[in-house]
Amino acid sequence: MTPTVPVEPSPLDPAPLFELFRGSFATELLVAATAHLGVFRILARGPMSPETLRAELALEVRPFQVLITALRAMGTLVVDDTGLLVLTPMASSHLVSYSPHYVGDYFGLAAGSPGVLAMVERLRTNRPAGNDGGGVAFIYREGMVSAMEAEDSARFFTLALSGRARNVAPVLALQLPLAGALRLVDVGGGTGVYSIALLRANPGLHAVVWDRPEVLRVAAEFAGASGVDDRLELRSGDMFRDPFPGDADVVLLSNILHDWDEPECLALLRRCAEALPAGGRILLHDVFLDDDLGGPLPTALYSAALFSVTEGRAYSAAEYRRMLEATGFSVTQCLPTRVHCGVLVAVRRSE
Repeated sequence: MTPTVPVEPSPLDPAPLFELFRGSFATELLVAATAHLGVFRILARGPMSPETLRAELALEVRPFQVLITALRAMGTLVVDDTGLLVLTPMASSHLVSYSPHYVGDYFGLAAGSPGVLAMVERLRTNRPAGNDGGGVAFIYREGMVSAMEAEDSARFFTLALSGRARNVAPVLALQLPLAGALRLVDVGGGTGVYSIALLRANPGLHAVVWDRPEVLRVAAEFAGASGVDDRLELRSGDMFRDPFPGDADVVLLSNILHDWDEPECLALLRRCAEALPAGGRILLHDVFLDDDLGGPLPTALYSAALFSVTEGRAYSAAEYRRMLEATGFSVTQCLPTRVHCGVLVAVRRSE
């Protein structure tokens, strides 16, 4: 069957199905915190600063943030008015071993399950699954071993991700008219689904999907059935190293930055800034945690999924705003799309 992109959005947002699919990460994180890391036992001693707790747990910043965001979203931890982490009444009653209503041993039944043990390993090492010291599974950077460089695995993973994109891209195109835009560069654009939707909605627009060669084999199939392939270029490259496709007035980063830790996010945003003229737009399409990093739970669990297979996590809109401001952009809009996603629109400042 030829891969295609729907012209119209589905009448239903499939977000509830994605929430069910990611539910296993709630189990893995809760059991890891209870049976392996002793988070609730430590905090039963009293309120504690995040940095003090992180030191006691011996976790690096990224895994600690993924874990604590999820536990807050689950209603087991809160941050008090002084910035200290505190157990909620639910956690105090049921997740501290000396409580008469303790249920931690029940959760401990899953302590040896493969998913929990894998999550504990990820948290303690700060390395995604598939990392043997030389690379990671589903992202690419020079010197990494990556599934995105092998034909079969790249095709499987790229097509898998297109399922969500086909539901979200038509909504993004409706939400965000690109009046006056001439050339869009879709960085790490994968199947090209987002570019195709934006090209259909903007007849004067041309787009470049910039990604790895094996990924672009799949994008070519989508392009061929799109009806806009005469305005769509597929260009191979390394977004961290190769020359940026020129003459762009819009750059799209759709579900890209969440694959990377903050230094890489900033490096990529600087490259985008250098490639855009003053007034050029960047479309940062992604999931957004709450600005206080306390939830929501579906995004916190997606963050755990990202953490498990990439070098990144979910970020808040506030964190992305800070990154954009630091690299020469001013945010002008934040619009929702679908499946827990939204788009931050920012303009390149003249400096």
